[in-house]
Amino acid sequence: MRVLVTGSNGFVGKNLVVRLGELPGFEVLRFNREETPDVLTDKVCAADAVVHLAGTNRPRDVAEFTAGNADLTARLCAAIQATGRHIPLILASSIQAELTNPYGQSKRAAERAVEQFCVQTDNPAAIYRLPNVFGKWCKPNYNSVVATFCHNIANDLPIQVNDASTQLKLVYVDDVVSAFVHALGNVGQGLQWGTVEPVYGIGLGDLAAQIEAFKNCRTSLVSERVGTGLVRALYATYVSYLPPAKFAYDLTSHGDERGVFVEMLKTPDSGQFSFFTAHPGITRGGHYHHTKTEKFLVIKGSARFGFRHIVTNETYEVLTSGDAPRVVETVPGWTHDITNVGTEEMVVMLWANEIFDRDKPDTIAMRVKL
Repeated sequence: MRVLVTGSNGFVGKNLVVRLGELPGFEVLRFNREETPDVLTDKVCAADAVVHLAGTNRPRDVAEFTAGNADLTARLCAAIQATGRHIPLILASSIQAELTNPYGQSKRAAERAVEQFCVQTDNPAAIYRLPNVFGKWCKPNYNSVVATFCHNIANDLPIQVNDASTQLKLVYVDDVVSAFVHALGNVGQGLQWGTVEPVYGIGLGDLAAQIEAFKNCRTSLVSERVGTGLVRALYATYVSYLPPAKFAYDLTSHGDERGVFVEMLKTPDSGQFSFFTAHPGITRGGHYHHTKTEKFLVIKGSARFGFRHIVTNETYEVLTSGDAPRVVETVPGWTHDITNVGTEEMVVMLWANEIFDRDKPDTIAMRVKL
């Protein structure tokens, strides 16, 4: 399928073009504002489907709204009709089409052009009234508060929150792209109104606080819950605005005669991750927990884990090495230690099920060997 993407150099356009390039069976044709209407007509003739993203939202002259939104869409519809073929058309509109401001009126006029075109020709088309779209490659300090907040906070610039209670409706660019790709093969005859799900809701103040928290996690090491939903999408967006000089950050290394211990990442409710080293012959640990549990993975060197039940004095040993990945788990009520029994430095990854609390450490010293 040859897909003509108008506005392919824009925010959504870039994301859509990349996604179509990843999928088999698609060839992308591009049209951008630098090109003439004649070029648009030629590309429509070569297309099997059209995703119309081009538009005007920050003109120097209000009259440009009509030219860039309503007139361009009408010209596109006429070009499709002139081919004598049914070419599926997807129009990216805006929820502002419901408003009476000049931008909203021009987007509604673009919708009407598609509606009339479908009535006249029964050409398949889908109109998407999009709320605020956010994600990577959106231009900051333009028309997306998410892009502005992410860019400024990532680059240590100030942000402005005029009314923290303002409620936003947001859709993530990956979800928009997925909806468009699905529609390309599923637009029926005539006009349809498409939707993008999910639509997220968040207050302006909460949005600013969340993005600030993303920045702060590098010093606190406590990660936000970035695995699902809005926070996942916002975090991906935030890090996309980091300049290359900030792709890496330093951690604190705690060292002594035994080796080093470094905390990497902490989570609010799923524990923390760290690693430590030990020189040959060194034993670390020698304590037990009542509730805390840990998982150890030796990734370099050879280790002997020793265990003793604190009541029955039953003992147990586990030998592991970096040559054969194996997780060793500590068990409440068993004191435990780990000894480097090899001839090289030992490196061990460690996960604990909770963040270490100095006031309630749940770590009681006790030797494994009596």
